[in-house]
Parts: sequence; structure tokens; C-alpha cells
Amino acid sequence: MIDHRRVPDLWRRCHVTVRDLPFALLLAVLSLLPAFHGRGTQVGDMPVHGYDEIAVLAILLQGLPLALRRRWPTVCVALVSLGFAIDQVRGYHSFAGTALPIALVSASAYLERRRRVTVAGLSVAYVVLAVVLDRLGSPETPEGFVVVYAAMAAAWIVGSWLRSTRAAEAERRRRVAEDTRTAERTRIARELHDVVTHHVTAMVVQSEAARYLTAAPDRLDETLTAVTDTGRRAVSDLRHLLDLLNPDHGTDAAVPSVGELRTLVEQTRRAGQPMEFTEEGERAKSAGSAEFVAYRVVQEALTNALKYAHGSRTVAHVRYGERDITVEVSTDGPGSRTASPGGSGRGLTGLRERVDALGGEFSADGRAGGGFVVRARIPGGSLS
Repeated sequence: MIDHRRVPDLWRRCHVTVRDLPFALLLAVLSLLPAFHGRGTQVGDMPVHGYDEIAVLAILLQGLPLALRRRWPTVCVALVSLGFAIDQVRGYHSFAGTALPIALVSASAYLERRRRVTVAGLSVAYVVLAVVLDRLGSPETPEGFVVVYAAMAAAWIVGSWLRSTRAAEAERRRRVAEDTRTAERTRIARELHDVVTHHVTAMVVQSEAARYLTAAPDRLDETLTAVTDTGRRAVSDLRHLLDLLNPDHGTDAAVPSVGELRTLVEQTRRAGQPMEFTEEGERAKSAGSAEFVAYRVVQEALTNALKYAHGSRTVAHVRYGERDITVEVSTDGPGSRTASPGGSGRGLTGLRERVDALGGEFSADGRAGGGFVVRARIPGGSLS
């Protein structure tokens, strides 16, 4: 049984010549029917001649080449023009004569090279046809021939407009695709920054602290275990991120959310940062991108606390409102100067862009008594 829903797809996959063939056949068949005899375009007003074998040839030359109008536009317009000339000189005036303006529009729309040469050749051919018709006794005035030429030129202009419109649409799609790729590269850079920076910073701080614990084996072992666990989590998060970049990967993969904040806070504590963490309100069943962005805000703020205020009291507060999630992370002071990777400022800039994209508010400022505070209001909250 044929699935009718697949028929349009199968038709679009057919070669363009196959898709243009039905119209070409229809025009040729209609032109051969007695009811359509003498119903076509007339140039020169030559006396009407009855159909014969040459009439059939002229009709086929005008109708069937339309199947080639997009694949080989030059061949199409040349054959149609030849058939049209025979049609007019012999006085058939068949309905197939309507194929000429269609061929001109198609040639102008799809011809990529030698367009001026084609226009010049068609113009010369029309002048020759006009001279032949005049020699055969055509009563048509020069003005009449000019009017017909102008009509054919209008068909070419229509094709040129279609061509420019198609080119503009192709350029628009190219720009959209490029913008999409750029946005995706930016997103990937942000994800890599958030994942790598936090874990590596924690590992560097823990490793640096381990230097001073050689006299306390228990604490040294605990610190090195924390380094190992952090490294494993970094590898796991990176593997998860790379899975998301795999085009064969499903779109339903889980992403970090506020539900994992306690794990993040505990990891920061194990890196030697005094932490206080509180949550207020009720989490939504699904707050979309808001939870993901809230997680990244806390993660980046804690990363900066480890970098620039290691050992200082850090407070993280998350409030789930009816229409938004509010995040605030603050540190009391500069803390110790444990070595840590230098910052590029990319993390806070990325957070601001993420929050702005959701219509929220973001700020990152120093405190009057020392320290730093990061605040964000992210629309989404408890909406479900």
C-alpha cells in the first residue's frame, strides 16, 4: 500500500527534468487538440494554415523542451524559439506558442553564464524572423513587431527578477546558517569554559594546599582524594559535553540544573572554601533554561571565589520565586593568595549574555568592605 504522505517527498527527490516534464507534455497535448488550434501567439498576422506534419513538429519543438527549462535553459529557449519561428512562418499560430515567454522567463531565471550573449542571439533571431515574415507578405507594421519584442523582453526581465530574488534568499539562508554556526561555537566555548574552569581551578587550589599537608598524612590523603574526585568529575562532565556535540546524540540529554547545586557546593568546600548555602522557595518541576543558567551563575561565582578569595567565607543563596529564580553569591574578602589560573573575564561576560537572553538581570560588583557579590534574576521560576 502506498503511503500518500510520502508521495510529496518522493516527488521532490525526482530530477528537476522529471518534475518539469508533466507541464511540457500537457502543453503539447493541449496544442494538438482541435479546440486549441489557432489559439496561440501571433506575430506577423500570417494567414492561418491547417495543421500538418510540420505543425506537429513545431508544437513538439515548443512544448517538450520545457522539460529542460531549469536543467538546460539555453537548450530549452533555443528549441522553443525554433519551433515558434516555424509556427509563425507557417501560420499555425498554435497554443504551444505560449511556451516562448515561459522559456524566456526560465532562461533568464536559471541561466548563470553568457546571459548577454543569449539575449543578443535571441534579439538577432527575432529580427531575422520579422524580416522573413515581412518578405512573406506579413501585414504587420514595424510598431507591431516592436510591441511583441517588448513583451518578450518583459518576460526576460521577470526572469531576472526571479533570479535576483532567489539569489537574495540564498544569501539570507547562508547568513542565517553562518550566524547559527557562530552562535553554536559561542555556546560550546561557554560550556567548555564553565566545565573546565571550575574543576581545574578546584584541582589547582587543592593541589597547592597539599604542599603544606605533608606533616598531616590524614589531611593530605583527604585532599588528594578530593583532587582525584574533582578530576573524575571533570572528565565525566567533559565526556557529557562531547556527547552533546555528537550529532548522533539524542536531544533529551540531561544538563546541569539547580538540583545539582549541593554537589557543586560540597565540591567547593572540599577545595578548602568555607561555604554557606541556602535555598528558599519551592523548585518548579520544569523551569526550562532558567535552572541551567542559575546553575552556571553559581558555578562561575564559586570558581571566581576559589581563584581570588580562597579561604574567605562564601555565601550562596538561591530563591525560587513564582516567576523567576534569584541567585546571590558573595565572598567576604580576598582570602589567601593561593596560586590559581588567571581569569580572562569571559566567564562573567558569558553569564551576563545568558541571563540577558532570558530577559533577566545580572550584576557582578565589589563590596564596600572587600569581597565580591554576584547577583542574577532569571525569569522562569516556578512556572510549569
